[in-house]
Amino acid sequence: MDSTRRALLKAFGLLGATLPFTACERLISSVTQQLGQTIPDSLTLANGSEIDPSFHLLSRAAYGPWPGDVDNVRGMGSEKWIEEQLNPESIDDTACDLRARRFETIWHEPGTCYEYKKQVLREELTRHTLLRALYSKRQLLEVMVGFWTDHLNINLEKGDCIYLKPADDRLVIRAHALGKFRELIRASATSPAMLVYLDGKENQRKKPGDVPNENYARELLELHTLGVDGGYTQADVYEAARSLTGWRLRTRWGKGTVYFDPNLHDDGEKRVLGQLIPAGGGVTDVDRLVDIACHHPATAHHIATKLVHRFVSEDPPASLVQRLATVFTSTDGDIKSLLRTLLNSDEFRSAKGQKFKRPFQYIVSCLRALAADTHAHQPLIEYLQRMGQGPFQYPTPDGYPDRTAPWLGTLLWRWNFAFSVASNRVPTVTVPLSELAHAIGGSQSLLPDQLVPYLIGRKGSDGELKAIRNYQKGNSGDNNDGNYYAELVALVLASPGFQRC
Repeated sequence: MDSTRRALLKAFGLLGATLPFTACERLISSVTQQLGQTIPDSLTLANGSEIDPSFHLLSRAAYGPWPGDVDNVRGMGSEKWIEEQLNPESIDDTACDLRARRFETIWHEPGTCYEYKKQVLREELTRHTLLRALYSKRQLLEVMVGFWTDHLNINLEKGDCIYLKPADDRLVIRAHALGKFRELIRASATSPAMLVYLDGKENQRKKPGDVPNENYARELLELHTLGVDGGYTQADVYEAARSLTGWRLRTRWGKGTVYFDPNLHDDGEKRVLGQLIPAGGGVTDVDRLVDIACHHPATAHHIATKLVHRFVSEDPPASLVQRLATVFTSTDGDIKSLLRTLLNSDEFRSAKGQKFKRPFQYIVSCLRALAADTHAHQPLIEYLQRMGQGPFQYPTPDGYPDRTAPWLGTLLWRWNFAFSVASNRVPTVTVPLSELAHAIGGSQSLLPDQLVPYLIGRKGSDGELKAIRNYQKGNSGDNNDGNYYAELVALVLASPGFQRC
């Protein structure tokens, strides 16, 4: 536990205390509000017909703006905000840490996690992920954690992955999310969770003639590096699999840790993607393989395309993809350099309102916009699961889809969530709607002309404002009811304008 967090807990009587769990959460909520997780006294609203540039940046490079974030970006400038986010260690995230760091299984080594029930591991990892996305000031880091989690997808429900994924999330994904691509792939290649999920621990050569298990080798080339159209062949997959033989997982002492068994490794000469891996390399064959795959030209193009797809458009502009591929090659896969180029590009700035929010982003952006107070218990997680994006639960290695079509079947659940959360009917989630109304409009009343600019980042269109005013007319007798304004908020949260970013 770091000294800052220890001092805060001591000051508020948490160390050594035996408070009930809910009381502990109430105290943490109070402390985090004193640390700045609050709503400013007033908020500046967008006044243009197009989405405000700062709002757009926060909708893509963050999980949507928290109250006051748009004013902050406007004040410091987008380039400075991007640079700050690219150096997350410089951002004080104490308030988020108080909510998210108390899940002990997140910090354990794999062997210790075997002592916990699967339900506990699943719940803590899910809640930690949701709370980081919701409350962290290191928003770009969290967005990239989500990106690489999909890119290197591991399903908790396969084998022992549920015991091994917490360490993978900490030591592979989070440790390298803004680092070098090659180091990320190398860490994943021998991660205990990945060795289980894609059967790497079964890949061994006990005697001459044994055929290697190709599962991980195929996904390494097809999904993680070159891409499906990257030009590799079945022979490349076979040779890559030979290079990866011998990596094992301990099952007794040091359970869940990785070791290399040279007696189970194919130590002969291999040739992958036209490059030689000499005989006798042993444990270093995996490094040589990762180098070959990560430095292949197709990998630069594949990763550039995925980044542009995620941050800009489902139809990635070829000009931006090529620029990113060039940056990838010239910087040896430096992720910060890629993001700097992407987020400062004209293509990114002009692609406003073109991306459909996936369920995770939709829910988190709703909660952030409303300054929700939550500790992410099961009632909130259930909405993610009903919408089809429970964290770490996608069954196939390609990760949750990043296109509109697969998520259109979740619209009814989105409406249900919008109306429930705005009216404080999601158990364990509290929305300070009256405080938000004062910050937006200076009173407890919320007008459509204020709600749409605040929640969508632009003035409302004639159609949007007409729909809301028709609702007002139909419910004029309930104007003094607190639920009336909550329903107005929900209408905007459920609108097409908010569901896109």
